[in-house]
Amino acid sequence: MVKTSPKSIKSWLITLVALGVVIPVVWVLVVRLEGEKPTVQFDLTSPWLGPSRTLSFSFSDPKSGLRSLWIGIVQDGKEIVLLQRSFPGSGFLGGGRVGSESVSVGVEPKSLGISEGKATLRVTARDYSWRGRFRGNLTLVEKEVTIDTRAPSIAVLTRFHNVAQGGAGLVIYRISEPCPRSGVFIGEHYFPGYSGYFKDPQIGLAFFALAHDQDPGVKMFVQAQDSAGNQSVAGFPKYIIKKRFPKDTVGINDGFLEQKMPEFECEVPFTPGAPLVDVFLKVNQDLRKANYRKIVEVVGASDPGIHWEGPFLRLPNAARRASFADRREYLYNGKIIDHQVHMGIDLASLAQSPVPASNTGRVAFTGRIGIYGNTVIIDHGFGLFSMYSHLSDIGVEKDQKVSKGDVIGRTGTTGLAGGDHLHYGILIHDVFVNPVEWWDGSWIENNVSSKIREVQGRAG
Repeated sequence: MVKTSPKSIKSWLITLVALGVVIPVVWVLVVRLEGEKPTVQFDLTSPWLGPSRTLSFSFSDPKSGLRSLWIGIVQDGKEIVLLQRSFPGSGFLGGGRVGSESVSVGVEPKSLGISEGKATLRVTARDYSWRGRFRGNLTLVEKEVTIDTRAPSIAVLTRFHNVAQGGAGLVIYRISEPCPRSGVFIGEHYFPGYSGYFKDPQIGLAFFALAHDQDPGVKMFVQAQDSAGNQSVAGFPKYIIKKRFPKDTVGINDGFLEQKMPEFECEVPFTPGAPLVDVFLKVNQDLRKANYRKIVEVVGASDPGIHWEGPFLRLPNAARRASFADRREYLYNGKIIDHQVHMGIDLASLAQSPVPASNTGRVAFTGRIGIYGNTVIIDHGFGLFSMYSHLSDIGVEKDQKVSKGDVIGRTGTTGLAGGDHLHYGILIHDVFVNPVEWWDGSWIENNVSSKIREVQGRAG
């Protein structure tokens, strides 16, 4: 039997006493006196506060737990409380019971008595640490905000707006303050406006389109939205020219299907051995829709300036083979198998004829677009684009600047073309319009140029 000496017992007792003192001290220093402040997160993407806005906040303190939070607006030394909340603790030795919290706060300046102008958004959070004389670690975040509850005013400067179904128009307007978003609505369709053309930066210019299938009675108005989200609308005088679009029958035969459908094998999924007429229907329907989405993607952004001047060029010495907005029915073995609308004008000259850029601009796209085959799209600025399809050859590159008349490619049979021709289209933003208007110098003078000159004369 091993005897324990009094000296060893004494050492053990000293060690135990030391541990009994050190462990609580370490626990207090590390746990209850921890110095990590609560985290506060909120996304103030815009410093502008309009008539009504909801702000979202996230608070977190995983170590000591949240004790309290406070959200308010400070203006001219006055505090307006938006939200104040306290959280329960777990007794003197314990921390808070809530480690994280997310809240949303609605801000309506007028009802809260907050004036227009500058203010400060103040957010604080405390935890259950013993720091700060047992009041906890404090996080304070302040952001400068601007209170703006007044909607901008809109003055339409152009007096006449004669618009045909399937045609284009131009509205010029002045807004009372800088607005990040303004433009024209034709029904639910939005056409962005652009500033910078006139000396007055508050003057906006917006090309718009009345789609071929839109009701002539559709609502048309200018809308402006300022940085705080305040919106105004203004109508404008208009005269709508109703149009009847021609019908056309396109015959599909086995020779055409055998020649063209293999071109789309990589673009349209179909069962091997499926009848070629079924492949054609997938191409003419599903791929056509996908191609339009691609075009919309290309024309989603336009250069902030007008590159073009005067009437647009037509393919020289070419005969028209199909018109804009033709209502086409497709016939196979004497039976109608499909209906589509032709969104351009087909022009045929000699095979592989040089294709000129119809006006000055920047090449926005070159490449294949399904049923349209090899295609070039040119951005003429302020949302106006021209499109050249079925090309056998492309002679320009993306972002290349081209002048009116520069050869950009040659006509061909790529895509869903039965013979060598050019499919020519004009788009306002993402709506196809009748190219005939843009070939007509008188139409451009009456509907675009004279309006711009008149506003320049009055506004400088």
